[in-house]
Amino acid sequence: MTNRRIVIAGTESGAGKTTITLGLMAALKDRGWCVQGFKCGPDFIDPAFHTAVTGRVSRNLDTRLLGENAVKEVLDFGSRGADIAVIEGVMGMYDGADPLSDEGSTAHIAALTGTPVILVVNCEAQARSAAAVVKGFQLFSDQPRIAGVILNRVGGSGHYELVKAAVEKECSVPVLGYLKANTKLHLPERHLGLVPSQETKDLPAYIKRISSRISETVDLERLAELAVCPEPEYEPVLFRRRKGEERKGEGAKIAVARDEAFHFYYEENLDLLKSYGAECIPFSPLHDSRLPEEVTGIYFGGGFPEAFAAQLAENREMLRSVREKVENNVPVIAECGGFMYLCKKLVDMKGKAYNMAGVIEGNIQVHHTLQSIRYLDVTGNDISCVALEKGESLAAHEFHYSSFSGRMPDRNEFPNLFASYSHLHFGSCPEAAGRFAALCSPLNRNSN
Repeated sequence: MTNRRIVIAGTESGAGKTTITLGLMAALKDRGWCVQGFKCGPDFIDPAFHTAVTGRVSRNLDTRLLGENAVKEVLDFGSRGADIAVIEGVMGMYDGADPLSDEGSTAHIAALTGTPVILVVNCEAQARSAAAVVKGFQLFSDQPRIAGVILNRVGGSGHYELVKAAVEKECSVPVLGYLKANTKLHLPERHLGLVPSQETKDLPAYIKRISSRISETVDLERLAELAVCPEPEYEPVLFRRRKGEERKGEGAKIAVARDEAFHFYYEENLDLLKSYGAECIPFSPLHDSRLPEEVTGIYFGGGFPEAFAAQLAENREMLRSVREKVENNVPVIAECGGFMYLCKKLVDMKGKAYNMAGVIEGNIQVHHTLQSIRYLDVTGNDISCVALEKGESLAAHEFHYSSFSGRMPDRNEFPNLFASYSHLHFGSCPEAAGRFAALCSPLNRNSN
């Protein structure tokens, strides 16, 4: 099969990357193509929209969380069986962790994987000047390769033709099409970015609308031609197992919180747990009354518990069920939103307090301003439930608008609990996933 993939990069945040990406995914799928989505960086919300459009779980490509080799492995692993991979960039094309290098940027991912770039340019209130913008992005670095341009927020077909002529003449790169300025193509936002796909009303109608617009004004055949590129070369590290390790988590039944309030997961974390023999069982803290009795571990990802605080608080049976499991020393990972759920109270932006599980003797206050955004490394001093060995660490990311006040439990109280604002990525240390799966296995517990 011909290998096809493209990176959708923007000249800046807000240029229209997500709109163009979703439109291309939808239009290609409507033509019978199997489309795989990816997102540069640690974002959870955009990949959920990709998944809703394509029907395939979108994955993150982040060199800080995974390293360069594993990024290429995730790209290859996730693309298997797809006709084309569409990789959505992050911020502006060259924006990353370091203002003096491309590290962690969309450009870095594109160059690392040898993927051609389609640059999205916001053409509102400019014509020939758009060519200068494209030229600047071309000359800034000889890697990656800008293979084509899509113009966003143009005034109409006449405006498009003016900009197209200027860009193609001055930059020698094809302009593949455009989208007109249209508020009906905007998705609603709130404090962490877009309102998640799980909460977006009339999402199927939106997908149909954006697919139609892209099909009318973008040359999909030419885009498919430009997307042809070699497969990435890498050494498999994520799912490679030493003999005898494949079933170390056999019998583990890990309850994974999945509903409107909790849905922020790096898919490789779940893949890795399964690869060690664990079973991942979805449950809803919002809608289910109790955890399944056979559960031997719990994984709470992040999400928006603050948006559903009243419903979570009203589901007292589930709160009691979770509390009982933690108190009985069932292994638990609770990241960000999950950490908030395990605390005593959650206080929303209006000052209203809601009772949560009460495992942690502290409260969460949601603020109007961002409290933390950072990468970090979690070490064995921070986490016990995955038994990090000396010299090992797990890469993680934080992005939250709330703060914690109170006392965190020590290891003697809950030795198998990890609760933090940090979103862990097992891809940075796959063995840690195996140890958590093994800790959740009743076979291992019974043998001790």
